[in-house]
Amino acid sequence: MALSTPTLRTSRLLLRPFTDADAEPLFALQSDAHVLRYWDSPPWTERTRAEQFIARCREMAAEGSGVRVAIERDSAFLGWCTLNSWNPDFRSASLGYCLGEAAWGHGYATEAAGALLGWAFDTLDLNRVQAEADTRNAPSARVLEKLGFRLEGTLREDCIVNGVVSDSWVFGLLRRERRT
Repeated sequence: MALSTPTLRTSRLLLRPFTDADAEPLFALQSDAHVLRYWDSPPWTERTRAEQFIARCREMAAEGSGVRVAIERDSAFLGWCTLNSWNPDFRSASLGYCLGEAAWGHGYATEAAGALLGWAFDTLDLNRVQAEADTRNAPSARVLEKLGFRLEGTLREDCIVNGVVSDSWVFGLLRRERRT
């Protein structure tokens, strides 16, 4: 079942489907080694990765496995947020987000993820959403905790990026625990 990528507004942000015009700012975000230092893959080095990412956003929605939205404020691209691995039988999905350093510390990740979660719980009738964060990334863990996620465990040495081995925390949010 195909999903329609939503356009959502919060008090400060616009979450919308990706367009081809997002390729440049997306590449700048995903090629920033500092932003991606806790990511599960290395920074991009080829601009074609941005076009592939945007195409994959459309494929996810078309195949019904999830949605990925661009986050902007005052027409400036801040990053993106995704709800993927949607399983209608289990009524579950995974949440992820990535914002540029200039957007850190302003509550944008919490605001954007909260809006996408609200849409997802209501539209997809979710019971559970899972998210992961590198154990060195305390700010991301705080975002998830503000949204009501609970730390459920640690995946030991689950990522090796450029020779660096890292652990990930697994967080879960159940419908009945959701903060609205």
